[in-house]
Amino acid sequence: MQLDTNLYRQLPAVNDLLRDPALVSWISAEGQAAVTDACRNVLSRLREEIASGQLDGHAVELALSGIVVAIGNELRQSLRYSLRPLINATGVVLHTNLGRAPLSAAALEHVRETASSYSNLELDLESGERGKRDGHVDRLFRKLLTEDAELRSGRAGTPVPPQSILARDGPTDELGGAGVVARPGAPNSPAVSTIVVNNNAAAVLLALNTLAEGGEVIVSRGELVEIGGSFRIPDVMGKSGATLREVGTTNRTRISDYEQAINERTKLLLRVHRSNFEITGFTEQPSISELVALAQRHKLPLMEDLGSGALFDLRAVGINDEPGVLDSLRAGVHAVTYSGDKLLGGPQAGLISGREDLVKKMRGNSLFRALRVDKLTYAALETTLLAYVKRDYGAVPVLRMMELPKAEIARRAVGMVAKLGKSFTAGLMDGESLVGGGSAPSAVLPTTLIALTCKNLSADQIAARLRGSDPPVIARVEDGRVLLDLRTVFPEQDDGLSKILARLHAKA
Repeated sequence: MQLDTNLYRQLPAVNDLLRDPALVSWISAEGQAAVTDACRNVLSRLREEIASGQLDGHAVELALSGIVVAIGNELRQSLRYSLRPLINATGVVLHTNLGRAPLSAAALEHVRETASSYSNLELDLESGERGKRDGHVDRLFRKLLTEDAELRSGRAGTPVPPQSILARDGPTDELGGAGVVARPGAPNSPAVSTIVVNNNAAAVLLALNTLAEGGEVIVSRGELVEIGGSFRIPDVMGKSGATLREVGTTNRTRISDYEQAINERTKLLLRVHRSNFEITGFTEQPSISELVALAQRHKLPLMEDLGSGALFDLRAVGINDEPGVLDSLRAGVHAVTYSGDKLLGGPQAGLISGREDLVKKMRGNSLFRALRVDKLTYAALETTLLAYVKRDYGAVPVLRMMELPKAEIARRAVGMVAKLGKSFTAGLMDGESLVGGGSAPSAVLPTTLIALTCKNLSADQIAARLRGSDPPVIARVEDGRVLLDLRTVFPEQDDGLSKILARLHAKA
């Protein structure tokens, strides 16, 4: 087809467009540079469409009649935030792609206060001297993991086995101290301390570099997992300067495999919780108590990477066999690493809780400064931990979602379905919510789902239109239906979701 070059001459100059009254007002509000860029982008698209033969004379004339509107749309899109809030209707409580744990209103307020003013981040107000930033949360972790841990867990009076990691060549160990390592909260137990870095991978990196650099770390082959974004635990560990000594097989590792691998270069025993997958069938894995006993016999520290790390008894919401931080410390694990934005329900952070002298060495590692977090993370984490101290678990959004009964979800779903138009075929069905975020891989929570179909749109088309709404709505697509799970939709979002569905119905 012959290209009509005269079409290009019909396009206005940028300077001419900028004289339009609508654009003049936008320049006043948003600045000339942004409006000029919007004009150039719209004109550039028109030139490309002319060059490709998509526009003839009539189409160019039509496009020019709406060019001011197109420039306005381009301007709004270019100045819009890329990171946007959305409605999570997937039923996955800790959805990694959607930012994992949402923060409470109290946490957001504390973040706002801290961000908008100066703070005592590293100032001891009593002495006037420089303080440590992690002291703001370490005091709360000590309370949760040491002072009243036995009372909170309902296990007071449990006998405490003698445990130690005495030096292999003398009365003190190479990690900076020796003595009895007992369960938190037990008589004469050493203090438990906690430090904060930017995520759990950083926590593992710092702990291994501090405790095992230049030596060997023994770990089961069945625990060398890959986490989101193609990051592999062995690669993270390799950066620590320690050498991984893999033992056992993918599905079966015995305590004897660990024992046979111990040599003069061994510095640490490592347990990695399988937080995002399960191995079933012909399997075997040493218990924590067996690993603790082995560590005692060989006077080695034992570290556990829990990944998720709950401070809440998940049995209260029907989730069993998911170890918590206190369970590991009570069993005699010397250092535990876990995430802040998973089952804890706080901001993204990597946490290391363990024997005080070992954590002190990690705090003194120069790598700690490179991995430390800012004041906003501390503010959000402090608020989250205070909710645990007060036992106000409902103040932590992810815990509140996990505790939400199926009957309440069904009640809200019935009300929402009643508002839908006839273009949709909508019904309720039993389903399951997921904890997600690499936590409790086999755990599901009973829920009621809204199932949507439309005669004029496929399920994928409905899901795409939901993602394109304002705010975007993220749903599940299964068996040709769009499924909405209100467990992860905040009640105050119900009305907005109903309006989005109504607008979608009107366009269907």
